[in-house]
Amino acid sequence: MELSVLLLLALLTGFLLLLIRGQPKTHGSLPPGPYPLPFLGNLLQMNRGGLLKSFIQFREKHGDVFTVHLGPRPVIMLYGTETIKEALVDHAEAFSGRGTIAVIQPILQDYGVIFANGKRWKTLRRFSLATMRDFGMGKQSVEERIKEEAQYLVEELKKYEGAPLDPTFLFQCITANIICSIVFGERFDYTDHQLLYLLDLFYETLSLISSFSSQVFELFSAILKYFPGTHRQISQNIQEILNYIGHSVEQHRATLDPSAPRDFIDTFLLRMEKEKFTDHTEFHHQNLMMSVLSLFFAGTETTSTTLRYGFLLMLKYPYVADKVQKEIDQVIGAHRVPTLDDRIKMPYTEAVIHEIQRFSDLIPIGLPHRVTKDTMFRGYLLPKNTEVYPILSSALHDPRYFEQPDTFNPEHFLDANGALKKSEAFLPFSTGETDL
Repeated sequence: MELSVLLLLALLTGFLLLLIRGQPKTHGSLPPGPYPLPFLGNLLQMNRGGLLKSFIQFREKHGDVFTVHLGPRPVIMLYGTETIKEALVDHAEAFSGRGTIAVIQPILQDYGVIFANGKRWKTLRRFSLATMRDFGMGKQSVEERIKEEAQYLVEELKKYEGAPLDPTFLFQCITANIICSIVFGERFDYTDHQLLYLLDLFYETLSLISSFSSQVFELFSAILKYFPGTHRQISQNIQEILNYIGHSVEQHRATLDPSAPRDFIDTFLLRMEKEKFTDHTEFHHQNLMMSVLSLFFAGTETTSTTLRYGFLLMLKYPYVADKVQKEIDQVIGAHRVPTLDDRIKMPYTEAVIHEIQRFSDLIPIGLPHRVTKDTMFRGYLLPKNTEVYPILSSALHDPRYFEQPDTFNPEHFLDANGALKKSEAFLPFSTGETDL
């Protein structure tokens, strides 16, 4: 009996110590927010419908800039178009730090173009944008590779002879192939075992990262990292993908022709060679590996899911599909493939594409940022390294910019004359120099 009492006291003491140690400690003057419990933060106040619904409720009470405690750490939430742009554009340098995603941090370790910080991020971003935009390598431009892959998709669809099908897998294949052709310099047949294996690893990893257990891990990673869980499977899957990338890098290194770079990897290897005697260069093997991984993850899922949403919306709104088809017939016709130059002549189709991205709201809560120094923002002092989340959904559904924010309506991006109009609130992938 005495032993049981002692054990109970020990457990209670340990729990109290955790609570005390977990009590948020910050300097500065953080924005208001729901009152946090020690260690648990605002966990018990979260809506069962998900984080986004919780943040919308908190915003109604506390305003457009508010603090939420995710476990023991405070995170600043930015709500609304003006708030997000004021932070990420007007104060771009102060908000340019990258936050972390706990389940992938042990693998990425602040390398690569997506989650790097400071000088490293600026250098890799500049290089990646120039390489992907200009694509001054090999014989094919990015546009030509997309057109080529589209033709492969058309041929694959013809095999079904008009029978119903779920195109999800095909959309995943074509987007992965375009990224692979740009990064690795090759495409795969849709039945290729290597492509299928990579896609299986990729989408299983995304599913695990989005799971409830990963969200819990995000809150309490300091403790849960020592225990079994989905975070270990995620690391194992990503390592398998990195093994393939590493093998491809070695093949590229062995067959590299400096006078004719074939793809992103070749271009990076040439830059590595050029700067091999430069102190503190960012062009090294680790950044190459993580940049290729980041581009593969960033480009494949968002594009394939946008395509899927687009087709679903065309099925649901056939009058929109009819108007798009009419514009295609008028501008492109039936005997050639579309080109980027056609976009300026197709305002309705362009408006539909914008509305698909707005309405599908793929990244409702943007990638985490971090302030690089103590920063005054709207009267609040945010201490250096404070995490900041832009709630992109709040811009995409901002009633001040979109008359019917919860309705699919391409007219949101058309003026009175039927020409395409820009919207300050169109932030499907964030904004400013702080985002790739």
